[in-house]
Amino acid sequence: MQPIQAYGYFLTEANKPLERREFTIDSVNDDQVVVQVAGCGLCHTDISFLSGQVQTKHAFPLVLGHEISGKVVAAGSGYVALNGKNVVIPAVLPCGQCELCKSGRDNICQHQQMPGNDFNGGFASHIVVPGRSLCVLPENLNGFGLAQLSVVADAITTPYQSLKRSGLKSGELAIVIGAGGIGIYMVQHAKNAGAKVIALDIDADKLAVAKEQGADYTLCVKGLDEREIKKQIRGLVKENHLPEFSWKVFETSGSGAGQQTAFSLMTFAGTVGIIGFTMEKLQVRLSNIMAFDADVFGNWGCSPSHYPAVVKGVLDGTIKLRENAETFPLDSINEIIGRSLNHQLKKRAIFAP
Repeated sequence: MQPIQAYGYFLTEANKPLERREFTIDSVNDDQVVVQVAGCGLCHTDISFLSGQVQTKHAFPLVLGHEISGKVVAAGSGYVALNGKNVVIPAVLPCGQCELCKSGRDNICQHQQMPGNDFNGGFASHIVVPGRSLCVLPENLNGFGLAQLSVVADAITTPYQSLKRSGLKSGELAIVIGAGGIGIYMVQHAKNAGAKVIALDIDADKLAVAKEQGADYTLCVKGLDEREIKKQIRGLVKENHLPEFSWKVFETSGSGAGQQTAFSLMTFAGTVGIIGFTMEKLQVRLSNIMAFDADVFGNWGCSPSHYPAVVKGVLDGTIKLRENAETFPLDSINEIIGRSLNHQLKKRAIFAP
């Protein structure tokens, strides 16, 4: 292959601005491809890596970013057919060979690789990734820019897998805690599945967006303790003749308070899904799971097998994406990260080289 001159924004030390550096890609392994990055979304996980709250697997310096879309511009001998294809790179790249992969749990493959964690990620002009499991996009993107589709790689697919894992059925009640970057898509997926949806958040503006995008009911929980929240939820259920049991509760806020609320909303034959991540520890009574004959699950990423269904939903408008994302030049990354840390972004940031 011809050498490719590239650049990326490297994290060299926690709590420091990212540093732009040039690099050259002059070869790939047989099982790898080079993707020219069209867009890379900014995720809460990236912020956790930046702050040092969560450690990356790869040592610094490291290019972060795991919500990536782009075009394959070079390929090893095993993936020549991908040359020229537009793709979304799954945030979790499984090996496909291990016990977990073969049992259908490839999203938690222990040999998985994650861009921006195990190797240099998508805050760059180009990225070298395994060719396996890439989601090849249709030629007709139905008016979407390729960069916009980057958020499929985590923000939209992770809650989609949670939907599938929960077994949510039409007519059931879904309670989504947190209406942010992940939660807004959890609301949409639950509504698209035919459920009645209650969205909870401490931000009235986010709840207004959730209402526009599928939530039947919203509840601002700012200043409320879990008992009052549960009381108000039960009030909504009674007043609107919603299902009394088998609630599906999805925690997407990634906060201790959100997780505590999720556990408190467990009901008979109910299900609680933990999708957001926090380092906070909770004190809960696990016997509630037994007493309610309930289910609790966690969700790590999304199997690449679910990506085509999500892409189809985005392109046909069933899943609203444009309303929830905004594209910025990659060279503005430090400024935009600062705005994110100050809670000044209303939409998910996508960086385009």
